[in-house]
Amino acid sequence: MTLQQLKYVISVAGKGSISEAAKSLFISQPSLTNAVKDLEEELNIRIFNRNNKGISISADGEEFLGYARQVIEQAELLEQKYLRGTPGKLHFSVSSQHYSFVVDAYVDLIKEFNADEYDFTLKETRTFEIIDDVRLMRSEIGVLYICNFNEKIIRKFIKENDLIFHELFSTTPHVFISKTNPLASKEVIELEDLAEYPYFSYEQGSYNSFYFSEEALSTMERKKNIRVCDRATLFNLLIGLNGYTICTGVINEELNGANVISRPLNAEEKITIGYLTRKNINLSHLGEIYLKYLIYHTKNL
Repeated sequence: MTLQQLKYVISVAGKGSISEAAKSLFISQPSLTNAVKDLEEELNIRIFNRNNKGISISADGEEFLGYARQVIEQAELLEQKYLRGTPGKLHFSVSSQHYSFVVDAYVDLIKEFNADEYDFTLKETRTFEIIDDVRLMRSEIGVLYICNFNEKIIRKFIKENDLIFHELFSTTPHVFISKTNPLASKEVIELEDLAEYPYFSYEQGSYNSFYFSEEALSTMERKKNIRVCDRATLFNLLIGLNGYTICTGVINEELNGANVISRPLNAEEKITIGYLTRKNINLSHLGEIYLKYLIYHTKNL
């Protein structure tokens, strides 16, 4: 296995076509096809599925490409540092459910890093995709929650994907509501208080099951349901329609404004927030810096 072969399969995966990848690499299509086949035979895996419609990445290929991208990125950093005399552009990615403390930690990471060039990603995304991103090393760290209801399923899923869940903090359910909502005057909100208000939740795509819901108490029947994909939309609709969502209760007024407030919800449920890492893989220097700030922003919650 060579770095050149790794670059070849990464290019094929990116282009979605052997012929297009060959053009971008300035080699013949047969040469590229043979190089990919040689690598598959050496590793005894199928990286790409082939049919008369073209190619697609196999399940083994998805995992292999995650490792391959990391190897190539590290090799490029070494080359830039020691052969070209420049440190090069660093890459770092986090995938998370929609939490303000995740953003706070990301801001602090970038301020401390303070480099002229970098290529960072923060994905607020679906529960399944967080797990998949860390599994395939598209993201170094993933942040999500488990609760009494989903713990058995989520922990099983985490274990099967060779990941580790590290607890950050535990809390009880809260609701986010507008400060003008009639319930805003209550110290503690009861479940029956919410019956007539629209309920907002994050859409989970193909994995839109109760177990993968980002909100605790997801199995409750509700008269009015609205699903959204991003935090800004949820907060804007929540304010405009006097709705609510179930949450950890942690909110950053600087990031989210003063129009949304948090109130405790009287419900017997425990929410545990934690972060995911790959098993047997150490965090990068950037990952360690980010984790330092993530722990800082959650240690008193």
